[in-house]
Amino acid sequence: MILHHATRTRDPLRVALTGANGGYGRTFLAQLALTPEIRPVVLVDPDIAGVRAMLDELGVPAERVAESTDQAATARLVEQGRIALVSSADALDWECVDVLVEACGRVAAGFDYASAALDHHTHVVMVSKEVDTVVGLELGARAAANGLSYLPGDGDQPANLLRLVDWVSAVGLDIVAIGKSGECDLELDLATGSVTQAGVTVDAPALAGLLELGDDVVGTLARRADAVRGLKRAAAADSCEMAVVATRTGATADVESMHYPVARIAELADIYAAREHGGILARDGVVDVFSALRLPGEASFAGGVFAVVRTGDPITWELLRGKGHVVSRDGRYACVYWPYHYMGVETPLTVHAAADRAPALPPRWTTLLAARATERLDAGTELRVQGHHHEIDGVAPVLIDPVDPAEAAPYYLLDGARLARPVARGALIGLDDVEGVDRPALAAYLAGITHTRTSTSTTSTTTSTTTTSTNGADR
Repeated sequence: MILHHATRTRDPLRVALTGANGGYGRTFLAQLALTPEIRPVVLVDPDIAGVRAMLDELGVPAERVAESTDQAATARLVEQGRIALVSSADALDWECVDVLVEACGRVAAGFDYASAALDHHTHVVMVSKEVDTVVGLELGARAAANGLSYLPGDGDQPANLLRLVDWVSAVGLDIVAIGKSGECDLELDLATGSVTQAGVTVDAPALAGLLELGDDVVGTLARRADAVRGLKRAAAADSCEMAVVATRTGATADVESMHYPVARIAELADIYAAREHGGILARDGVVDVFSALRLPGEASFAGGVFAVVRTGDPITWELLRGKGHVVSRDGRYACVYWPYHYMGVETPLTVHAAADRAPALPPRWTTLLAARATERLDAGTELRVQGHHHEIDGVAPVLIDPVDPAEAAPYYLLDGARLARPVARGALIGLDDVEGVDRPALAAYLAGITHTRTSTSTTSTTTSTTTTSTNGADR
C-alpha cells in the first residue's frame, strides 16, 4: 500500500546519477521504481556494462536503456523516454536534467560533475561526502548565488543527522553532542567471549564483565576499548561524514580523532555528558562517533544518528524514561536517536527538497578534515584514497579548526598527489608539502575559503551596524 503524497502530483523530475554502478546508486535506482514522480534519465559511470547488468537485475527492460557517447544522442534518448548510459560528463546534455545526484565518491570527478550542473542551472544533491569536505563551500555559495539547491543526500548519515538536529532544535532542546554510530556494530557472544564486527571476530573475554558502565564511566570505556583493540573501529568515512555535519552546524570534534567509545545504546546519555557529570565531554557542541556494542539478537543501531540533549522538567523526563527513552542516570541528559540510514531509499526526499528549493544550512569553513601522518612519509610518497572506507595509507583523518592551507590541506584533496618533501610522523600535511593535487578542486577549495571569510565579515559588519542603529533608536 502506497498512500497518497503531495509529491506524487508533480511533473516528473528528471535526474542524472553519477557513480551509478555503486551500492548507493543501486539502492537509489531500486527506489525510483516506486517513485514515478522522479525519473532517472542519465546514468553516469565508466563501467557501462556493470550499469547494464545492474539494471537487468532491477528488472528495467533492455529496450528502455541505451548507451550514448555525445550530448545530442543523450537528448534524443531522454526525449524518447529512455535511460541514457554515459561514461563521462562529456555526453551529458544538461538541458535534459533537473537534479544531479552526485555519488561517484571522487573529488576531481565529483567536483567536475557538480560544477557543470550548477553552471547549467541544475540542482545538486551531493552524496559524495568526500567531495563536499573539499569543495562544498564553493559549490554551496555558487548554488545560492544562482537560486539553486546544493544539499547533502538523505539516506547517508550527514543529511540524516542534519534532519535530526533540525527536529531537536525546532522543539527547543539544548544540544550537547551529535553524531552517529560506526558502520558496523560490535556483537558480543557471551558464550565464547568473542566480538564480531563486519565479519571480523576477535577474542574479548574481558568485555563480558564490562557490560555495565558502573560509576567510573571513563575507566570502563578505556577498558572496553582495550578489550577490542584488535578491531579497526575508526574509519576515514566517519570523520568525513562528521565534517559535513560540522561545517553546517558549527559543531566541533571534542578530540581531533573523535572519542569512539564502545557503548550500548542505553548508555549514550551518560557517556556524552560533561566531565563534571561523569561523562567524556570537555565542552558542548560536539560531533562524535561511537562503536555500538550489543548482544546477539539485540536491535542494531544500524549506523544511525543521535543527539544528546539537556533535559528540562525532571518529571517530564522521568515519565519518558519510564516509556523506554534513553535518559542519563542523573536525569540531566537524554539521547534522541534514529537507528537507521537507508542509503538511496531515502534520497528521493532530497531530490524533492532540491527542486522545491527547501531551506537548508549552508556549509561554512568552521571545521577542516585534515590529514595527519601516522608514520614518517618520504618525499615522493604517492597518496591514494582506496579501500572500502576511502582511506590513505599512512595518513589519519583529523577534524581540526581551519588553518592556513599551507599548514593543512583537506584530506581528500590529497588523493592522487605526491609528497614534495618528507613529512614527519604526527605532522599535518599541508599544500606546501605536496604536488600534483587536482587544480580545479584546489581552486574551488581556496575560493570557498575566501567566500566564507568575506560573507562572515559582511555578516559581522551588518550585525554591528544593525545593533548600533537599534540602540540609537532605543535612546
